[in-house]
Amino acid sequence: MNVLIIGSGGREHALAWKCAQDDFVKHVFVSPGNAGTHLETKVSNIELNLNEFNSIEKFCLIEKVGLVIIGPEQPLVDGLTDYLQSKNIKTFGPSKHAAQLEGSKTFSKDFFVKYNIPTARYKSFDNFESSVEYLNETSFPTVVKADGLAAGKGVIICQNIEEAKQALDSIFNDKTFGTAGNRVVIEEFLEGEEASFIAVVSKDKIIPLATSQDHKAVGDGDIGLNTGGMGAYSPAPIVTDEIHEKILNQVMYPTMNGLIEEGSPYLGFLYAGLMIKDSEIKVLEFNCRFGDPETQPILFRLNSSLVELCNLAIDDKLDNYSIEWTEKHSCGVVIASAGYPEKYESNKEVSIKENNNEDLKLFHAGTKYENGMILTNGGRVFCATALGCDLKDAQKNAYNLVNNVKFEGAFFRSDIGFKGIKWVF
Repeated sequence: MNVLIIGSGGREHALAWKCAQDDFVKHVFVSPGNAGTHLETKVSNIELNLNEFNSIEKFCLIEKVGLVIIGPEQPLVDGLTDYLQSKNIKTFGPSKHAAQLEGSKTFSKDFFVKYNIPTARYKSFDNFESSVEYLNETSFPTVVKADGLAAGKGVIICQNIEEAKQALDSIFNDKTFGTAGNRVVIEEFLEGEEASFIAVVSKDKIIPLATSQDHKAVGDGDIGLNTGGMGAYSPAPIVTDEIHEKILNQVMYPTMNGLIEEGSPYLGFLYAGLMIKDSEIKVLEFNCRFGDPETQPILFRLNSSLVELCNLAIDDKLDNYSIEWTEKHSCGVVIASAGYPEKYESNKEVSIKENNNEDLKLFHAGTKYENGMILTNGGRVFCATALGCDLKDAQKNAYNLVNNVKFEGAFFRSDIGFKGIKWVF
């Protein structure tokens, strides 16, 4: 069978790489892909207009695509899954309605309240004046969030009322996040440690994936602006067996059942971003797809077939499925372009030292292949991912791989993995 992956980032490179490992998969197409997917065995990039669903349908029919996996959030929110499934094309991803869990923070927060899912106190606003007025009732620090999709950058932690006013002015008046900022959510600031809990959901069945922890802030020590993610590791020791059960019973199952109740049973990767403190959990956000960069270290640990897992989920046949993982730990370090998450330059030539170690993998994100050269083409450029006998070993291996990559303006956090290491060592 052939597989089509929608997207261009590090997540999509990892998905394509994993799908191509199956002997029964003839070829993996990625649209639009990046330099990494271009260079991968059994994988090729294809330019499709992702806004013209019928062109994607035609491609799938011509190339006999047996499975479509949608990586990024925008096509999900736009309803690509609904369209392809209506044409009898097997597609792994939630419906347009279910994807509102990520597409609208107001929708998701209201959903949490409706189904008694633990989350921070909040209020939503559609104008600058009323949101500023509400700040007089708010304790600080507080969190200001653009309601819509903002590529992981629409969350601003404000230490005082002046910072909050500036954030609201930037969102409403300067249109920093475009239409994503037509509404905002002002939310209680939660203390604790974050973790990512990602599962495959198929109607009334859940297969939890390996736990992980992302690092959102751009700088060491979680300092600076929020990004799409600067690195991740798996497993996350903060998610103990007790916490794991709480997440399933307090968050994942209520969400799954709530969507069934609303007539939109979930299919796809469901990502809960969580804050954990004193063995209690609260949901920060939901993503309706695999997280990036969590995908890279998680899939690097997956021994089972990803294609088989997705197909069984689509066919509602997960009852007796058992997922298999390596006992090794993994760590992924994002290498970014200078200036990210704000303005950055592209088209920088990349030099990569060859690596033949199966426990090391350089996943491409913001890259392109032109005239035999790899060039930068985004804010997050690579995710250097490695396995190790423990997290400390995986971390060391990942940073060794980072040193194999050179381009003008490259930077990375130097502390990815230390939160997990402190739990164990």
